[in-house]
Order: sequence, then C-alpha cells, then structure tokens
Amino acid sequence: MFFKNNKEPNKNEFFTKVAALLIHAAKIDENFSKEEGEIIKQALIKIGAKKNEVEKIINEGKIIEENSNQILNFTREVKNMDEKNKIKIIESLWQIIYSNKDADIYETNLMRRLAGLLYIDNKIMGDIKDRIKKENS
Repeated sequence: MFFKNNKEPNKNEFFTKVAALLIHAAKIDENFSKEEGEIIKQALIKIGAKKNEVEKIINEGKIIEENSNQILNFTREVKNMDEKNKIKIIESLWQIIYSNKDADIYETNLMRRLAGLLYIDNKIMGDIKDRIKKENS
C-alpha cells in the first residue's frame, strides 16, 4: 500500500507537494542545478508519478515552494506515506544535497528538521546520508 492509512490524498496534489519539498531542498543552497532537477524527476517517477506529468508537477511544485514560507506544507502528505516510500524521498533529498559533493549547514539543518517532521529514525537517516555521500564522492 502506498499510504499507511486509508486516506489517500489527491495524487496530483500529493506529487506536487513532494516536488515542492524536493525543490526546496535543491534551492536551499541557492544553486538549483540541472542535475538536481533530474534527481527530482526520477524521485517523482519512483514514487508513482506518471512520466508524462512530471514536468507539470515540477512546475506546480515550484510555484507552491516559492509561495510558501514553511516546509510543513510540503511534509504533511509525505509523513503519511508508508516507510518504504518515505525512504525513497529521504534518499532523493540526500542525492539532491550531495549532487554537488558537499552539504552546507542549511542543507544539513533541513534534513535534521525533516527527520523529526517525517518521523524518520536518526540511525536510518544517518545510514542513508552516509551511503549517498559515499556514492557521490
């Protein structure tokens, strides 16, 4: 099951908010690269977005991210995903962060906050971070 409870949100709205979260992570270091955009596309496809809708989802996600001042708006639906899909999102976030080979203080702070908001165990978060960092070095 995609979501751990039976309240499945509107899928387009869900994917748009996930896109906004990923875009937020990509923009936090003020350097949104083409590579980060590709990671976002692949992440959305991995969690079930249709390939032919990904560009539209990302464009809508950019608008939501630009008009929001807090990440809670993006994390609400992700928090309700099953553990397997949450992990995919976390992996994608770390891939975005380490796509430029380094994580700055704002990016690591974001991930610390997300671990709490998404109910991800610190050990799991650290293991994912270490694996992605190693893969990108």
